[in-house]
Amino acid sequence: MNEITTLNTAAAPSNSVPTHGVSFREAVRVWARVAALSFGGPVGQIAVMHRIIVEEKRWIGENRFLQALNYCHLLPGPEAQQLAIYIGWLLHKTKGGLVAGILFVLPGAVAIMALSWIYAIFGNVGAVQALFFGLKAAVLAIVIEAVLRIGRRALKNNVLRGLAAAAFVALAFFHVPFPLVVFAAAVIGFVGNRAGWAAFAPGGNHAKVGGKQVADADTALGEETPAHARPSVAWSLKVAGIFLSLWLAPTLVLWAMFGQGNVFTDIGFFFSKTAAVSFGGAYAVLAYVAQQAVDHYGWLKPGEMLDGLGMAETTPGPLIMVTQFVGFMGAYRSPGSLNPLLAATLGGLLTTWVTFVPCFLWIFLGAPFIESLRSNKALSAALSAITAAIVGVVLNLAVWFALHVLFAQLHEVHGFGVTVDAPVLSSVKIASLILTVGAMIAVFRFKVGMIPVLAGCSILGLVYGVLVAGSI
Repeated sequence: MNEITTLNTAAAPSNSVPTHGVSFREAVRVWARVAALSFGGPVGQIAVMHRIIVEEKRWIGENRFLQALNYCHLLPGPEAQQLAIYIGWLLHKTKGGLVAGILFVLPGAVAIMALSWIYAIFGNVGAVQALFFGLKAAVLAIVIEAVLRIGRRALKNNVLRGLAAAAFVALAFFHVPFPLVVFAAAVIGFVGNRAGWAAFAPGGNHAKVGGKQVADADTALGEETPAHARPSVAWSLKVAGIFLSLWLAPTLVLWAMFGQGNVFTDIGFFFSKTAAVSFGGAYAVLAYVAQQAVDHYGWLKPGEMLDGLGMAETTPGPLIMVTQFVGFMGAYRSPGSLNPLLAATLGGLLTTWVTFVPCFLWIFLGAPFIESLRSNKALSAALSAITAAIVGVVLNLAVWFALHVLFAQLHEVHGFGVTVDAPVLSSVKIASLILTVGAMIAVFRFKVGMIPVLAGCSILGLVYGVLVAGSI
C-alpha cells in the first residue's frame, strides 16, 4: 500500500495542483451513490455518471467527459468503470481513481457472490429453477436489443457492415478465437485508414450523453489540465510495474504452487487473458467466455451461463461481473482438497481480481496521453473497425443464447468444411418461446426498461413453475 500511496505524488511536477474545491470525502460519497445506481449496463451507467458528475455536481464539463469516454472505448474492459476511474483520478489523483473504481464494482461483486452461494446451495430447488427459467427469456430479448443498438451506432457504411458479417461467420461457422477476430478487425481498420479508404475515415462516436451540455469553463475543474495529468516517463514505468505486479502476481504464484491444469491456475490465466482482449463491452466477450467455460473447461452448463448473466443484469455494476459467477462455479465443481463453497468463493474472488485490476492499469498508465491518442486518426479507425466486428460477435452470442434457451436438444451439422450446432426443431420449449416473444414485445414495442422486463419474466417463470410442476 505504501507504494501505491506514493503514486499520488510521484507524477506531480513541482507546481501545485489547482484547487477545484471538491473534497475527497465528498467525492467518496458521490462515487458510492453512482455505484448504487449503476444498473442498466454501460449505457445506463454512463448516463447516471453524466447526470450526477456533469449536470448535477458540475465537477467536469461535457467536452472533458466525452474525451474521457472516447479514450475508455479504446480500452479492453468495462468502459463505465474505467470512466469512473478516469474522472476520480482527474480530480483526486491515484487515490481518487482507486476509490471511484473500487466502489463502482463493489456492490455488484457482493451481490453476485451472495447470489452465487444461493445458486450453488439451492439451485436444484424448483422455485430457484423457475426464477432463472424466466430470467433466461428476458436476457435473450435484452441481448437481441443490444445487437440492434450497437449495430445502429457502429455500422455506418457497407464496409463496416461487411466486417460485422465476416466476424459473425468467423465465429459461428469457423470457430475462430475471439481475440483473433478483434486483432484482425483492428489491423483492417488501421491499414484501411492509412490507405485512405473513406469507409475508415474517423468520426465521433458520441455527440452528446445527457440532456444538459455543461461547458468545461463552468465546472469545478475548469479547462486547465491538472499538473498530475502530465506525468514523466518515471511515472509511467512505476505505475506499469506496480499494477502489472498486482494483476499477474496471484496467478503466477498459483502456477508456481500448483502447476498448469489446476482450476485456480486455469481461472487466473483465462480471465487475465480475457481482461486483455475484452473490447466492445461485456456482451461481446461473453460469447468467448461462454465457449471456453462451457465447452473447453466444463465449468458451466450452457443454461448456467445464462443464469449468471441474469444475475449480472439485475445487480449494480458492470455486466462483465458475470465472470465472477463463472469462476465461482468452476472452482465449486473442482474444489480439490478444499470445501466446495470455500473453493468457489476463492475462485470468484480471483476472477474478479484479474478482471478488474487491469482497468486501473489502463487508466493510470494511458489517461495522461489521451490527447495524443485522440489525435491519432489511424487508431480511431482501428477502434471503429473493432466496434463493427463486435456487432458480429454479439450477434453470435445472441444466436448461441437463443439455441440454448429455446431448444432442449442440439445436433451438429457438417458441410462445406464447417461444423455448426443446429436445433432439433421437435425439442422447442414452447413456454420459453412464449416468454421470449413477450419480452421482445415489451422491449421493442412498448420500450419497457430492462429491470421491469427482467422482473416480469422472473415472476412469470415462477408462476409457470407453480402451475406446471416439474416441467422446468
